[in-house]
Amino acid sequence: MKTRDWPIRSKLTALVVVPVTALLALWIFATTLTFGPALDLLAARTFLYDLGRPGEAVVAELQRERRLTVVQLAGDEPLPALAEQRQRTDQAIDELRRRVAGEALREAADGPLEARIDRLVTGLDALPSGRDFIDQRKLDRAGAFGLYNGMISSAFQTFAGMAALPEPDLNREALAVTALGRSRELLGQADALLAGALTAGRFAAGEHAQLVQIIGNQRFLAGDAVADLPATDRAAYQRLTEGEAFVRLQAMQDSLVAADRSAAPPVDPAAWQASYDAVQQQLREFELAAADGLTDRSVPTAVRILVRLAAAGVLGLVAVVVSVLVAVKVGRSLARRLTGVRGAALELAEHRLPDVVTRLRRGEHVDVAREAPALEYGDDEIGQVGRAFTEVQRTAVRAAVDEVTLRRGLNEVFLNIARRSQGLVHRQLALLDRMERGTEDPDELAELFQVDHLATRLRRHAEDLVILAGAAPGRGWRNPVAMVDLVRGAISEVEAYDRVDITAAQPAGVLGRAVGDLIHLLAELIENATAFSPPGTRVVVSGERVANGYALEITDRGLGMSDAALADANRRLTRSPEFDPAESARLGLFVVARLAARHAVRVSLRRSEAGGVIAVVLLPTDLITEEPALAGLDTPGRGPGRPDRRLTRGARRATAPRPRTARRGAGDGSPAIGRSAPVPPRDGAVGPTGAVAPDDPVEASAPPTPETAGEIDGLPRRVRRRPPAARPRHPASDTPTPRPPEEVRRMMSALQSGTIRGRQAAEEARPGPAPDVAGPVPPEDAPPAPSDAAVAPEPPTETERDA
Repeated sequence: MKTRDWPIRSKLTALVVVPVTALLALWIFATTLTFGPALDLLAARTFLYDLGRPGEAVVAELQRERRLTVVQLAGDEPLPALAEQRQRTDQAIDELRRRVAGEALREAADGPLEARIDRLVTGLDALPSGRDFIDQRKLDRAGAFGLYNGMISSAFQTFAGMAALPEPDLNREALAVTALGRSRELLGQADALLAGALTAGRFAAGEHAQLVQIIGNQRFLAGDAVADLPATDRAAYQRLTEGEAFVRLQAMQDSLVAADRSAAPPVDPAAWQASYDAVQQQLREFELAAADGLTDRSVPTAVRILVRLAAAGVLGLVAVVVSVLVAVKVGRSLARRLTGVRGAALELAEHRLPDVVTRLRRGEHVDVAREAPALEYGDDEIGQVGRAFTEVQRTAVRAAVDEVTLRRGLNEVFLNIARRSQGLVHRQLALLDRMERGTEDPDELAELFQVDHLATRLRRHAEDLVILAGAAPGRGWRNPVAMVDLVRGAISEVEAYDRVDITAAQPAGVLGRAVGDLIHLLAELIENATAFSPPGTRVVVSGERVANGYALEITDRGLGMSDAALADANRRLTRSPEFDPAESARLGLFVVARLAARHAVRVSLRRSEAGGVIAVVLLPTDLITEEPALAGLDTPGRGPGRPDRRLTRGARRATAPRPRTARRGAGDGSPAIGRSAPVPPRDGAVGPTGAVAPDDPVEASAPPTPETAGEIDGLPRRVRRRPPAARPRHPASDTPTPRPPEEVRRMMSALQSGTIRGRQAAEEARPGPAPDVAGPVPPEDAPPAPSDAAVAPEPPTETERDA
């Protein structure tokens, strides 16, 4: 039995219950041992009147029937007196059966006494069959003599079973009275043998020796029994033996012992009968008187035992109660004090320390002495433990204060570094913007766009530090932004943006206060999808309105995640955890969870049926608005708001980037001619008038028409063009040189792409319903897909997934 893990209250209860239970058991045992003998003494009267008196009457009647039976068997004629005697014997036996069947006697008798009573009743049941044998003279005198002796012996064995009193003196006296009864039975046996011999005129073979033996046993038993009687009873018995009848009977016994066994008995039958009847009656009365006196003396003895029992029982019960009260009081005191120490420990670990840490993170002042009050539990060992735990509490609170202070300082360091990086990145983006606007060489412009894209990604990484520090990024929008533009802005911040497709996006708008954070959140998830899926697969983004807001799904075709990894990732995404430097490999999940918690956005991951993982982003209803109208765009067949931006699969394929060989060779970082290089989104700047300048220039998906020259979707558009005047060339350059095959293929590809965009622009200019948009139109500075010669992908340190 392992008691080490028991609660302290259970241990104390065991310490109290076990000794008290043992003491109570001993008290009950002692009380039972004392109470049992008292009940036995009180049951002596029941034994006397329900078994002793009826049994003695049966023995007396059997003795008379035995004498008459022997006389009848010694003669030739039946005796009428025998039939009458049998009736009296049957009546005595019926009375005995009625008494021994009573519940009082059975409850008072123990097991051995009940067995002897059953044997007595069984022996008496054989009396009728024995009488039949006697009447048919199938039994001689010796057989009949033995039949009656057996039944009478069973009766005396039963009487001896009653003499089991707990008091030694009373028990010795009861045994003496029983021995006197046996002596009187032996006297009856001698009378029966002599009566048969007198009737027959002589002793049968062996009868004289048996008679002499019986007389000797009778005298021995009588003398031995009288020695155990009280003095008064011994004196009474002495007076009885000095009587005339007893003396005359003893003289005739002596003459019988000395007589010739072959001659007739030398006694007068009448004188013997008179002396025998007188002595038998005196002895019976003496036995009954002694039994009554024994019963009367047993009652006061039982009362004295009960009084001692009551006194001992009361004292024992008082001792048990006092022990229980003391044990319970001490146990409760120990349990209460130990429970108090335990409660203080749990209160510190589960409530006080977390509350202190929360308050410290909110910037509140914490008093160590107030938050860790002293625990007073006395001066014993428990009190010493309480004082020691008080010091532990204060040390823990001070450690929490120091830890939060250190964490706050670390966050400030992160924030300071991030703000500096953000400032440098913003200045770099502004410089790149000026350089892009000032250059007219398409190759240089493409490289500047590529650098612009890298700077945009650097800006997102700097925002990660701001989020880790618990602050909000600096980017913000004042007006709602279309959902499709928000998704395009997120795609533009991903390295492998050319692998991302927008298959469907129902019209909707997002409040400006959440645009920056949502672009960052989606960029983290899209980057995660592209990083953990094969390079030749596509990442699909779709969105639709749902009952609880707007749902965006990002689906990849990667290796997927195990059930345990999905459960762990979803658990991290459902709450906004504190940043743990030990889990630096999971910064992406932390950033996404922080941004989602800031705007009550729900993000979850689930397994895709086609392989890979689907990231579901549910935007709440309070962030969703109607899709904002596009200023300055009112082409035929399409309203200013462009109500349908759902992209078809065919249109996506028409604008999908194709592998090309760069003019400067693969891997030099230059995009293909004829395609716009990626333009990273920038933070919108608030002008003097209060309008927010668009953050991300949008790449044109078709050549500008006269109505939309210089802008698309209401946003400024940068148009690539050749320099107005050819640069002076060296005379040697007039000599035509053969073009390499790669350059020719690149020029043809550019021509094909321009043709496709021109057709799409022409279709959009036709009157009638507006066709589906040919390709994804990113926000202001969202980049188009780069060629195969784009900058080599970097390790996705900003995202994480268990693959």
